[in-house]
Amino acid sequence: MKLEDIKTVGMAGAGSMGAGIAQVAAMAGLQVKVVDVSDAVWGRAEKTITKSLERIVKKGTITEDEMKAVLGRISFSTDVASLKDVPFIFEAVFEDINVKKELFAKLDAVCGDDTIYATNTSSIAITEMAAMVKRPAKFVGMHFFNPVPMMKLVEVIPALQTAVETKDLALAMAKKIGKTAITCKDTPGFVVNRLFVPYIIDAVRLLEEGVASAEDIDTAMKLGCNMPMGPLEFQDFAGVDIGYHVINIFHDYMKQERYAAPGLLRNMIKAGYVGRKAGKGFYDYSEEK
Repeated sequence: MKLEDIKTVGMAGAGSMGAGIAQVAAMAGLQVKVVDVSDAVWGRAEKTITKSLERIVKKGTITEDEMKAVLGRISFSTDVASLKDVPFIFEAVFEDINVKKELFAKLDAVCGDDTIYATNTSSIAITEMAAMVKRPAKFVGMHFFNPVPMMKLVEVIPALQTAVETKDLALAMAKKIGKTAITCKDTPGFVVNRLFVPYIIDAVRLLEEGVASAEDIDTAMKLGCNMPMGPLEFQDFAGVDIGYHVINIFHDYMKQERYAAPGLLRNMIKAGYVGRKAGKGFYDYSEEK
């Protein structure tokens, strides 16, 4: 299969990552079929994509007519069978191996022999996931970053079973949708999260030990290292619960103390302080509209 033969892509999962991938694919001129478990989930995704495009229109990057054309290239469904004839499918469902295994079993039941699966996992081994599907040579990792429309990087991760042609097609697809791709081995966290997760853990430990306040830790990294967002501010944005889940996956794989979740994170989960979406995390968002 060649990139020019792909006119339609699938997007399994309509959370923040799935919505972002669907948007950039549609902006690149591709038809996008989005599938998720309920109308409510993809209804939120549709609103997210629309608001994102409206911001781009305000910047003058695209016109209102172009925005309408992009939205017109995106369709939504709760039926995995709607992806039957789609040659290239992105996956961005919840970061749980059993959830992903269930999804790929459904896809295997309806998809053709040439269909490419590109998982957006940030922490699960690509080789382990490739072993769950009928055509592991057609399986590859494509790890995007949040928010997808703004972040330029994609990590392309071939499994041990991935064919060279599949890897090359993933690299070409990343370029087509406006991203810069790097290739890395199938190792926990790949490149970015292998560096970034310990950074988040250490920031939480600094707060836990009373070294500095959350505000001062974030300010230090923003002004001292020119980071666009502090580590604790970022964790609130991404979700403390999601961060905790990913940290535990890292620890299970690496078996190293540096990847152990701080006790403060566990207690925040128990208290429901999971970040901006809950109104409270490392910061209080209860006053926000």
